[in-house]
Amino acid sequence: MNSKPTIPVGGQALVEGVMFQGRSESASAIRRKDGSIETFEQARILVPWVQSLKKVPFLRGIVALYESLKNGSAHMNFASDRYDVDPSEDTNTSVDQKQSIWMIAIIAIVGVISYVFGKLIFNVTPALLAAMFQDVPLFSGHVIQNLLEGGIKLVLLLSYLYLISLTPLIKRVFQYHGAEHKVINCYESGRPVTVEQVRQSSRLHYRCGSSFILFTVFVGIGVYMIVPIDPLWLRLVSRIALLPVVIGISFEVLQFTNRFRDHRFLSFLGKPGLSLQLLTTREPNDEQIQVAIEAFETWERKELGESVIHREG
Repeated sequence: MNSKPTIPVGGQALVEGVMFQGRSESASAIRRKDGSIETFEQARILVPWVQSLKKVPFLRGIVALYESLKNGSAHMNFASDRYDVDPSEDTNTSVDQKQSIWMIAIIAIVGVISYVFGKLIFNVTPALLAAMFQDVPLFSGHVIQNLLEGGIKLVLLLSYLYLISLTPLIKRVFQYHGAEHKVINCYESGRPVTVEQVRQSSRLHYRCGSSFILFTVFVGIGVYMIVPIDPLWLRLVSRIALLPVVIGISFEVLQFTNRFRDHRFLSFLGKPGLSLQLLTTREPNDEQIQVAIEAFETWERKELGESVIHREG
């Protein structure tokens, strides 16, 4: 059995594929129409002052979110462009040649704007709905209103995830999401990253972005307790203004739960996030696991600067 690795790795599911990224490299793999697997590699663009900000508690969560969207944009573009293209229509132009720095930057900016816009709707709508019940004695009062707002937000989140999980495309993406988690869990346990070993690994992981989204709901309830709920305009503005604070704290909570995931008494803190992943992941089949392993090994070769990765088993 291999010793436990020291190189941190994260990832995300793509359309018919998986992406992994480490300190300096990222790689993805997708399943083509003809059943073949195609990979895409890209060095992470590391800006010194951005890396410095990643060392600042509470601020590093916002930076990490932006970096994730920026570095993942090229891989998402690669997957959406290539997975449904008939191999006979391939051209001699490589994918990395078609990716311009400006295009990647634009996709990243659009991704950030879309995320922020979604978060605004996700935060403002529950506040408006909760305010409609403010004159009802049972739902009046500062504390009750904040709890009601958080409850509405949680119901909206769970309903949204459940409904999109029913579509065939998202269901397959969630299967690749499960494959990504399984590979990382297998790797972090020190076991050989093979189809058999990965299949036996858990599809849930403490560092998952799904857990982060759930933590923003709970953290938001606490943060919004410090601001008035009247008048309504101040309530809505505070939800928008304090969004970076909620994101920053939620990221620290996510890091904390991951750090103590094996602790006898503190491991339960990450359980709510793991439970949400029962919605955002599905058990992958062996072909999907193979794609995830190909993406992982491509990333590992680049990260370690090795041409071949030798594995046991």
